[in-house]
Amino acid sequence: MRLFQYRSKVITVVLGLALLISGCATTDPYTREEKTSNAAKGAAIGAFAGAVLGVITGDTSKERRKRALIGAGLGGLAGGGIGYYMDQEEMKLRQQLEGTGVSVTRVNNDLILNMPGNITFQTGNSNLSTGFYDVLSSVALILNEFDKTTIDVVGHTDSRGSDAYNQDLSERRAASVGSFLRSQGVMSKRIYTYGSGESQPIASNDTKSGQQLNRRVELTLSPITQ
Repeated sequence: MRLFQYRSKVITVVLGLALLISGCATTDPYTREEKTSNAAKGAAIGAFAGAVLGVITGDTSKERRKRALIGAGLGGLAGGGIGYYMDQEEMKLRQQLEGTGVSVTRVNNDLILNMPGNITFQTGNSNLSTGFYDVLSSVALILNEFDKTTIDVVGHTDSRGSDAYNQDLSERRAASVGSFLRSQGVMSKRIYTYGSGESQPIASNDTKSGQQLNRRVELTLSPITQ
């Protein structure tokens, strides 16, 4: 099955290359023959090589996002500079968020900000609580200062309500946080929002305290590496 899927992807890429090159063809005004410039061929072949490499290596969307950001001029981190960069960002986030109810967790070189639903949203609502604007604004300041990171914004809910309702609510809450960060100048291409509904609890949904912990939005900051 995997071999079949691999072959299908390669065939799709090859067909795409053929269409791309044919679209770059021009007609010679003297011979009336169709020709394709070397520059067009080179660009098409380069795109083809990149696509095939993605198929072979199992390239992930997150890796593609990071490369796109590097291509957009943000640059990337390398070697020992990665850990130091994330150390500095972690320190400043902890200083900014002390006493706000938002926790900062370090997992290798990723930083996870846990924003409990009771301080970010009203029950069953996806509109940010006005009292949380200042907290998110301070987060945005750090994100703009340390711009060599991607930002995954994930919404989570407790188990009350239907799966469909919780999934939709989690997506809308993540989108609200992402939209606010963009309004504060955080580059849109760095931000990816999605919802996990009730599928990733961090506590028991059998108690009110556990439900409160599960209602949250998490921001995962990952370094853009070369």
